[in-house]
Amino acid sequence: MAESEGQDAEKSEDPTAKRLEDAIKRGDVAKSQEVNTWFLLLGGTIAFFMFGGQATNKLAIAFRDVLGNLHLATDQSLVMRAIIRLFMQVLVAIGPVMAILVVSAIAGNMVQHRLLWTTEPLAPKLDRISLIGGFKRIFSKHAFVQFGKGLVKLAIVGTVIYVIASSEVERMGLLINGELGLSVSVTFILALKIMSAVTAIMALVAAADYLWSRHSWYEKQRMSVREVREEFKEQEGDPTIKAKLRQIRQSRSRKRMMQEVPGATVVVMNPTHFAVALKYEPGMGAPICVAKGQDNIALKIREVAYRHAVPVVQNPPLARALFKSVEVEQEIPVEHYKAVAEVIGYVMKLRNSVRNNGARG
Repeated sequence: MAESEGQDAEKSEDPTAKRLEDAIKRGDVAKSQEVNTWFLLLGGTIAFFMFGGQATNKLAIAFRDVLGNLHLATDQSLVMRAIIRLFMQVLVAIGPVMAILVVSAIAGNMVQHRLLWTTEPLAPKLDRISLIGGFKRIFSKHAFVQFGKGLVKLAIVGTVIYVIASSEVERMGLLINGELGLSVSVTFILALKIMSAVTAIMALVAAADYLWSRHSWYEKQRMSVREVREEFKEQEGDPTIKAKLRQIRQSRSRKRMMQEVPGATVVVMNPTHFAVALKYEPGMGAPICVAKGQDNIALKIREVAYRHAVPVVQNPPLARALFKSVEVEQEIPVEHYKAVAEVIGYVMKLRNSVRNNGARG
């Protein structure tokens, strides 16, 4: 009993394909947030490189025009029009950047798992509002791993910014008293360098985190011995029930087979072990097996044959050979044609002899 309980509690077995597929259907998938973050960084860097300068100039011009002329506007409607025009200019400037970020966010999920439609993760769960459950989540191994990843990311980003900023001290000094256009240009180049460097380094963090997330998800799906057995029963059926069904099918098959014995031409058997009932009629290509059996079934075939006056011929070698080489409702193999023909010929002569004697009598 204790051993059975231990097997139930210990997740010692690899998850089956069905277990993994069911988890995916529930929305429980291997997912790394760092991969999503990296795709956003990559998309942001590409968007910044392609459209950043243009968008920054457009924004700078738009804000300069609005802020420079805002004090001249005394009509409230003119002020609102200026603000709306500024808003539209901002949308036009950052629209391509936002589009790339949206595509990057979708790609970050698609590379990790296929597209899923499920509402199960949104369903309310009592353990989410449990104080004990919340305490366990806060101090779980997963929480400590996430905390460690946060420190690593903070250290990486901080180091990258420090190294790049240190090498750009002189150029950054131009931002203090420089023109707006020059300040924008310097800021753009510095931001692009920082984003490129952070993206390159975070690729390693994302790859490592994905492998860890995949491993953790797989371990969470592991099964106990009992769960494996229960799943096997669900898919393959209870062995006890399968055995009972097999027994019923065999019984019905034997019953149908015995119903064919009275119409057989001859039954070939050895004294106790094997019996094969054959049927042959003019026009058939070859005799067919209508019933066969071993031991008790062989005796039952012989009994039914005697009851219905079907000739029974004892030929042990032929009976064994036919039993092994032919199935019910199949023609006998070619190699047995001659031996079976002799048996059927003997039976036919015996029947003719009986008829002739009956006619004379």
